[in-house]
Amino acid sequence: MAIRLGSSSLVTIYGGSGFVGRHVTQALARTGCRIRIAVRRPDLAGHLQPLGGVGQIHAVQANLRYPDSVAKAAEGADAIVNLVGILNETGKQKFSDVQATGAHNVARAAQAEGIKTLVHVSAIGADARSNSFYAQSKAAGEAYVKKAIPDAVILRPSIVFGQEDEFFNRFAAMARISPVLPLIGGGHTKFQPVFAGDVALAVVEVLRSEGAAGQIFELGGPEVLTFKEVLQRILHHCRRKRFLVPVPFGVARFKAAFLQLFPSPLLTVDQVRLLERDNVVSFKARTSKHSLEGLGIVPVFIDAVVPEYLERFRAYGEFAAFRR
Repeated sequence: MAIRLGSSSLVTIYGGSGFVGRHVTQALARTGCRIRIAVRRPDLAGHLQPLGGVGQIHAVQANLRYPDSVAKAAEGADAIVNLVGILNETGKQKFSDVQATGAHNVARAAQAEGIKTLVHVSAIGADARSNSFYAQSKAAGEAYVKKAIPDAVILRPSIVFGQEDEFFNRFAAMARISPVLPLIGGGHTKFQPVFAGDVALAVVEVLRSEGAAGQIFELGGPEVLTFKEVLQRILHHCRRKRFLVPVPFGVARFKAAFLQLFPSPLLTVDQVRLLERDNVVSFKARTSKHSLEGLGIVPVFIDAVVPEYLERFRAYGEFAAFRR
């Protein structure tokens, strides 16, 4: 499973231009390896070039819904990292196509090339028996990957935070315009937010480690917080006071059914279903050291990163400190 990361190695990253992808690309670039970014729009991946040396990072076209393009991007690679995932369905981007069939296409491309070093980033909560289509598709993707490449490593992060995240930023944006924030399900659901940079370090570590082959790692940060505590933390960093109103799951699903009709929905029925289960590292993963700590990574605290990028949601943004 393990490879020697250096100038002689080539790693293909599917979805390398996204939020987590940027961090993974930067972490891998520091090892000196060559990086091929496989994305739907290579012309929009130029922001990755400064993360490495001249010629170290280049983008190619690949769409997980089209096996031929996926196979082309895998040619000659020593290792593959699949980061592609969606939080809600839009247009042709369906959970089953992207996170199940898409993962299958990546695994088959690796198999055809004889590549045994594959890291597949899934999610805590991936479960074929879940009532969430997102969780079902994540579980199906894992199954396809393990069948094709038994030595593949599965990484399951909790909600990921960082400059471009879709969780902290979304609720901070809501707090800027709304006097209330919803505590879906009463706000009791537990999360273990993990920094995107730590997920990237985990990718690098499992690529290097012989002992990681065929294993599943659950990635969570140093704090376990309820949904209510997360919202309180967001409001604290935004320096805003808002009412937190409990909303039963049934009511939340009803409202989400209406909201998901809009092009960029604030909430979907499937997301409400996900909130019905805790999203934390399991006891089994902790005790067997299949976690960040088990990989020798000291996880970053929320308060070390989030305040910097939530500053723009304050009443006067970055100039709030200069107000008298």
